[in-house]
Amino acid sequence: MDEGDFISEVINNREYRRETLKELIMRLHDGESVDVVKRDFEKLLKGITTEEIVELENSLVAEGMPVEEVQRLCDVHAAVFGGSVEEIHDLKKPTEEDGHPIEVFKLENRGIEAFIEDSLKPAMEEFRKDSTDENAEKLLEEVKKLLDIDKHYSRKENLLFPYMEKYEMTTPPKVMWGVDDEIRAAIKEAINDLKNKNDMVNILNRIENVITRVNDMIFKEENILFPMVAEVLTEDEWLTIQKESKEIGFCFIDDKIEEWKPERVDVEKEEQKKGEKEADGYIRFETGFLEIEELTYMLNTLPIDITFVDRNDTVKYFSDSKERIFARPKTVIGRNVQNCHPPASVHIVEDIVNDFKSRKKDSEEFWIKMGPKYVYIRYFAVRDKEGKYLGTVEVTQDIKPIQEITGEKRLVE
Repeated sequence: MDEGDFISEVINNREYRRETLKELIMRLHDGESVDVVKRDFEKLLKGITTEEIVELENSLVAEGMPVEEVQRLCDVHAAVFGGSVEEIHDLKKPTEEDGHPIEVFKLENRGIEAFIEDSLKPAMEEFRKDSTDENAEKLLEEVKKLLDIDKHYSRKENLLFPYMEKYEMTTPPKVMWGVDDEIRAAIKEAINDLKNKNDMVNILNRIENVITRVNDMIFKEENILFPMVAEVLTEDEWLTIQKESKEIGFCFIDDKIEEWKPERVDVEKEEQKKGEKEADGYIRFETGFLEIEELTYMLNTLPIDITFVDRNDTVKYFSDSKERIFARPKTVIGRNVQNCHPPASVHIVEDIVNDFKSRKKDSEEFWIKMGPKYVYIRYFAVRDKEGKYLGTVEVTQDIKPIQEITGEKRLVE
């Protein structure tokens, strides 16, 4: 076979695999079971690598296939790769240094597995034996604890995914974020059902389904996601992820997390020196002037969250208020705003921004209950004197204390 024939065969084989992948996704869409599609996946796409699947999925999304459809293939990935990922795909192991962000993710996964086996399943078994109100309440408390998995998923979505987008691995984050949201929703639904005693006959089956999905996600992370990013991200990027992880928090890890300290120049000190140099001088406004330090702490002192997205939909700033409601890791800076939201809500963000750009609207607002807080979220179009769109500012505030104000309190008092 000459070089031309070889190249032609590679192209034809790639096209065949792409069309086969599309066909498998549509079969899942039409209701075929994962087990049936899994058998054809193994036979028709024998020897395909994780990297090739990612590349093919990216091409399908670029063609216009909805991310939600590609997401259906995730369960097939897990079913096919089970138990033999390294032999089939020759995947490299991620770093296992103590405290490395990937190692922390994996430690959390071990904690999640232990919690399911040692706490959640025993509570389920007690309820199965005797479905008293007391056992139902115990089961509810354990399912509530499982929702702490949100911290694990949030760190993945807000810290890992931005770098994956940077390195043009765009489809896996969108697909996996969608699955994360489905797991969150399923846990919340189980909590709601237990609270309100909805369809208690089938509640254990629904919780079993949640456990299956959580375990599948653990497998996908450790055998697809982590190996994919382990050799791509730089040391500086991993250190940024480590630093920003504390903002979001950790789950199912009892011991104090050891700090990862690779041998290197102290980047934090270098950045601090750089920041000190940049702080010289003033920022001048039409109505006055402020030192950078004054402006920074003034904005951070306000009892509101402020986030600014520029005219190109790039996140450029957020305040660091003590009253912060939503986690804002620094990795969102420079990121496209659409990529900072779950797939299910991206269209809302796009609609708001498009309405601002077209001058259809100048503001939008939402309000939601979050535990004891009543969160008021407002968006404002930022325009110059001529009305030219400069960006969008988001202002978020807990207004419950304001709602509780009665009577008057005058300055003279």
